[in-house]
Amino acid sequence: MSGPDKHLMLAFEGTTVPRWLVERLHDAPPAGVSLFRGLNMTSPEQVADLVTELQDLNSGDSPLLVAVDQEGGQLQGLVDSTPFAGNMALGAVDDTELTRRVAEAMAIELNAVGINLNYAPVADVASRPGNPSLGVRSFGEDPSLVARHVVAAVTGFRDGGVLSTLKHFPGKGEASVDPHYELPTMHLDRSRLESIELPPFRAGIIAGSDLLMTGHYAVPELTGSADIPVSMSREAVEKFVRCELAFDGLVITDALDMGAVHRNGDLEGDIIATMAGGTDLLLCMATGPQRERARAAVAHGIESGLIPHETLVRSVERISRVRDELSRHVPEPGLVGSHNELAAEVAERSITLVRDERGLLPVISSSDTSILVLEPQPSNVTPADTTALHPPSLGAAVRERFPGAIEYVVFPTEPDDSTIAALVEKSAAHHLVIVGTVNADATQAKLVKSLIAAGSRVVTISMREPQDLAAYPEATTHVCTYSSHLPSMKAVVSAMFGDSRFRGRLPVSIAGMYSRGHGL
Repeated sequence: MSGPDKHLMLAFEGTTVPRWLVERLHDAPPAGVSLFRGLNMTSPEQVADLVTELQDLNSGDSPLLVAVDQEGGQLQGLVDSTPFAGNMALGAVDDTELTRRVAEAMAIELNAVGINLNYAPVADVASRPGNPSLGVRSFGEDPSLVARHVVAAVTGFRDGGVLSTLKHFPGKGEASVDPHYELPTMHLDRSRLESIELPPFRAGIIAGSDLLMTGHYAVPELTGSADIPVSMSREAVEKFVRCELAFDGLVITDALDMGAVHRNGDLEGDIIATMAGGTDLLLCMATGPQRERARAAVAHGIESGLIPHETLVRSVERISRVRDELSRHVPEPGLVGSHNELAAEVAERSITLVRDERGLLPVISSSDTSILVLEPQPSNVTPADTTALHPPSLGAAVRERFPGAIEYVVFPTEPDDSTIAALVEKSAAHHLVIVGTVNADATQAKLVKSLIAAGSRVVTISMREPQDLAAYPEATTHVCTYSSHLPSMKAVVSAMFGDSRFRGRLPVSIAGMYSRGHGL
């Protein structure tokens, strides 16, 4: 008979295994654990030691699943890993072999510290600009492009020896709110789902993805209700994922601490329903009470028969099949962060010149030229974000390349009127202003517009979502990097100063301005 722990992916706080988990690993081992950069990591060496300790303490017959969110771009779940620009940058290149190589490199680095499961690739289509929890995590807005790159990523992770996870089923591109905080409801009919959301998931399943993660958002077409998340819906899992898509891999929920699954207080009932429908794994977070509620829910479902016995048997068989094929390797933490040349290639090939109406590029530099570089303080736009852990680097990249005078200012992500006025005043003393924006809100847009209105020669850079240009359409020279990591900053400076070509093409459209595929 299945026990509840076999269906849990646990999480914990700390860089060593806590006492409660030591006991759990000895008495009733879970399916595995999820590691988080902010909770569990200080260095690759420490992570390798932690994973070794976890596997050594495990009394089960098969290795634990040890998972992390290593998407690249804004979500780098492994400390000190190679700072790849991420999915939308790869969509701007649209070379599936490059995507495969990047996924393989990420897998090699994960394997080097003993991590055997990646919560990636993101298979969501970026159909809605401004989606609060997606953005550059997607490969783009074209379902066929996303599908091609999902297949490449699944293949690359397998080539590197790591299990892959398609997420967030059935696709959250149309979500208008962030499920970390509340439940999005997407009224999408079957025709729409088949044409936009589902192709990348179908392709990833055919390519052999090991896991599929269900999302915390309501899609009444699949669930029959505007109040039930897909992740908690027996209807969606049993009838659609298992029967229609014929997916026989592991189905895992998204994190159970999100606001979207606490909308009615009946987490136990929801967990029982989704387990009865064929979900295999529950993604628990480090909060003790929430973790124990999930465990108690599964236990009650098993004991009461609300989760059918035959469903549990099949689930345990699936979990065992995957875990039995896992193997432990000698840790090689020195491999983490070892793919910088590949990261530089992604960055260089993805930089996209959207417009240059005043002919400001390439920048003609001389010893008497002065440049003002403005960059927002790196910050996490959503909880699924590690950007704040990376230092600002646009100014450093310009200073490294440019022999003239540079003034460099890192401004708040939401600059107030006094900050904007001070920066506009500074701009008067410089020949050129280079200003980066990240998911430009009204305050960042006001800064750009004020600089232009003051007569400055301005080059704007979308350092995350390309659609920033729509917030300040007055900008006449605009570049997209899709990432604020150092390789992308070096690549955009190289292109702006004429040392390399702009090679990327927009993987998403900018409404009313430029269509997908545009690039100068």
